[in-house]
Amino acid sequence: MDNLAPPFHHLNPCFVQNPQTLMPPRSLSPSSLSHGMSDSHLVSSQFSPPKFSPFFHPLVEISTLNSVTELHAQMIKKPKKGNLVTMDGSMMRNYFEIGDFMSAAKVFFVGFARNYLLWNSFLEEFASFGGDSHHILQVFKELHNKGVEFDSKALTVVLKVCLALLDLWFGMEVHACLIKRGFDVDVHLTCALINLYEKCWGIDRANQVFDETPLQEDFLWNTVVMANLRSERWENALELFGRMQSASAKATDGTIVKLLQACGKLRALKEGKQIHGYVIRLGRVSNTSICNSIVSMYSRNNRVELARAVFDSTEDRDSSSWNSIISSYAVNGCLHDARDIFQEMESSSIKPDIITWNSVLSGHLLQGSYEMVLTNFRSLQRAGFKPDSCSITSALQAVIELGWLNYGQEIHGYIMRSKLDYDVYVCTSLVDMYIKNDCLDKAKVVFNHTKNKNICAWNSLISGYTFKGLFNNAEKLFNQMEEEGIKPDLVTWNSLISGYSTWGRSEEALAVINRIKSLGYTTNVVSWTAMISGCCQNEKYMDALQFFSQMQEENVKPNSTTICSLLGACAGPSLLKKGEEIHCFSMRHGFVDDIYIATALIDMYSKGGKLEVAHRVFGNIKEKTLPCWNCMMMGYAIYGRGEEAFTLFDNMCKTGIRPDAITFTALLSGCKNSGLVMEGWNYFDNMKKDYNISPTIEHYSCMVDLLGKAGFLDEALDFINTMPIKADASIWGALLAACRIHKDIKLAEIAARNLFRLEPYNSANYVLLMNIYSTFGRWDDVERLRDSMTAMGVKISNVWSWTQVKQTIHVFSTEGNPHPEEGEIYFELYQLVSEMRKLGYVPDINCVHQNIDAKDKEKVLLSHTEKLAMTYGLMKIKDGSPIRVVKNTRICQDCHTAAKYISLARNREIFLRDGGRFHHFMNGECSCNDRW
Repeated sequence: MDNLAPPFHHLNPCFVQNPQTLMPPRSLSPSSLSHGMSDSHLVSSQFSPPKFSPFFHPLVEISTLNSVTELHAQMIKKPKKGNLVTMDGSMMRNYFEIGDFMSAAKVFFVGFARNYLLWNSFLEEFASFGGDSHHILQVFKELHNKGVEFDSKALTVVLKVCLALLDLWFGMEVHACLIKRGFDVDVHLTCALINLYEKCWGIDRANQVFDETPLQEDFLWNTVVMANLRSERWENALELFGRMQSASAKATDGTIVKLLQACGKLRALKEGKQIHGYVIRLGRVSNTSICNSIVSMYSRNNRVELARAVFDSTEDRDSSSWNSIISSYAVNGCLHDARDIFQEMESSSIKPDIITWNSVLSGHLLQGSYEMVLTNFRSLQRAGFKPDSCSITSALQAVIELGWLNYGQEIHGYIMRSKLDYDVYVCTSLVDMYIKNDCLDKAKVVFNHTKNKNICAWNSLISGYTFKGLFNNAEKLFNQMEEEGIKPDLVTWNSLISGYSTWGRSEEALAVINRIKSLGYTTNVVSWTAMISGCCQNEKYMDALQFFSQMQEENVKPNSTTICSLLGACAGPSLLKKGEEIHCFSMRHGFVDDIYIATALIDMYSKGGKLEVAHRVFGNIKEKTLPCWNCMMMGYAIYGRGEEAFTLFDNMCKTGIRPDAITFTALLSGCKNSGLVMEGWNYFDNMKKDYNISPTIEHYSCMVDLLGKAGFLDEALDFINTMPIKADASIWGALLAACRIHKDIKLAEIAARNLFRLEPYNSANYVLLMNIYSTFGRWDDVERLRDSMTAMGVKISNVWSWTQVKQTIHVFSTEGNPHPEEGEIYFELYQLVSEMRKLGYVPDINCVHQNIDAKDKEKVLLSHTEKLAMTYGLMKIKDGSPIRVVKNTRICQDCHTAAKYISLARNREIFLRDGGRFHHFMNGECSCNDRW
């Protein structure tokens, strides 16, 4: 210690006692050490008025340092009479009064240390007078350098002071000192060292101290387990608890409670049951806190029945017991049971408190029962409770999800009347509520009136501006934030990344990431997930996968949201191979049981042409959610397997899950792709009558498509004219497509006029009408439409198809460079056509909408991109696996017929996803039954 000793002032001349008297008696209880002073006592700089201990009353009226030192000298010279502890305490109080904390600490170490029970009293007095705990360490070092020896209890308290001050180096010097003196076997010193190293150097060093200790008593075991729990080393703490049992050491009630919480966080049901058994063997089941923790542990592991059994067996239930079981039911979606137990609590001697109500609100919020959140919020108030910040934030979150701005404004009024606007979390939720309801001006007003704004409030408003694409406002607020001394954190930067990426400005988002790195921050999983998600929303799927590769290069581990976004990037363009790779990645990294990832996998496999794998993933989900059912139903719908979708719907309803609007979109899509008109009408009528779900534009579009494809064109037009909402482009587009199928040029022109008004620059609408005109030989109208497109600057969109061979995607397009193996592809295609003609194939030249002769039309048909992609797949994929083709527009009639003949001629399955649905060709048949 000598080489690091700071310059001290000389010792007060009063301190001339025999060093041997400094050793406190061995008979002092060591257990009192474990309940030593709290860290806050040592480092606090703001104190309430001093509360004087009976040991710290002044001897005489003092006014100067000299008068105190004279009194102290007289006390030392005179014979010792009376209580020495009281005398030393009085002298320390005198030194405190005049602000000489160094001298007070010297009295403490030299005399007062005789009685360890009074350590805490001294430290509280020291802090209450505004003393700096560094002075205690300075005095300790000065006395140590002068040869004063301290026992293990004094050293333990010094280590606790080091912990409070986070002074690792001083603590290490003390550690070296106690090793030299043989104190390293003292259990209390070891515990103090473990706590110091855990806080200042890391849990690994703390565990090393424990492992090197020969005498591992109960107190030491509990200390090291708690240290690992504080450091969130949950698995290590449970492993230590197992060793602790083998060593016959007993865990304290506090340790057991924390271990049970760890089992809940880890979803470690097996270990939680073992601790439950341990509690029963030790007879601790009468401890209410432990029983409450067991209830929560089972709840976190989705074993509500076991949680209820423990609750029922708890004798002395307190309000926390009732809150635990109500929260268990609510969080696990058993809202009826939560209500029943809540009513039972109301009839018991223990009445619900605000925490109970908040548990109910949180449960409904987690389950998406947003209207029930607000209903219970009203009930809370009627019961005479004043909503706190937790209740209000839950209610505001429900308002956000429901979009009920008026109700949110009512809550805002209540906040103002109740003077809760001081709460920064409430104000932040208000800002968020107004932002999500598209009221940025009101959000800014709330923000401006919020006092003591924290970083969350700033981030919320910045996020609101970026969400709306108002990047200039966001940058101004960002600069204002820095001017007011609030340093942006990673959440702030991620808000900018998410905003830029969502609005398709990937370059700016990447620039923000580079800016973060230049400032010394490290990008996290949220940063990269925002990039990937934004790319998916803007259909930049390959960019999303590229960003994921960059994320891995920077050793940033993805989370479940990242994986879901990546699977979405694969589902969009049907990148099955890449999707399978991400599936394997999620299995290796333990994501496979995540319900959101499982749902994304169903979607990816459905859109990738592997419906049977999607169904297998669906079947392996134990607790299916509504999105899982909807996703699987939609998978069957896009394959034209409406009956299977209906069966799923019936099974879902039997489980007690109520359908939503998306469910009926899937069902109606299954009807339109399977030609099931009556079933479509039944589902459309029942969604409002039986489930109180108002049809949206998607449902109306499905019905127009269903009626039109089935040939009920007049009924479809009447349906459009009687709709309670205004028809959009999807409605008229569905009618125009049906007119092409059934060659109704009159209705086609009506639909087209509406489309040209709604989407004047969408070339697909012009092309579709030109195709209908060409079918009737009305070439003048075709040319008129072409001239109109030219005059308006509308260009026909590029048409492309692609197939994947091994890891390479081969694109065949009407624009750009031809495929490098074009010659070989056409040679193979001519051979295919020859084989197909022998089986009965006749080219459908009506699909060529150009005014040329029949031979030239047949040549044009050969150049269709989907034919080239299918042919190339047959050339390169020799193992008999299915050929998979993706096309960005609707497949033409001739290519559809050709695909059926190719599957028959070469005995190969062909999966083709066009702009509207999936076609599965096998043995000369298509899964769509020629309805597309």
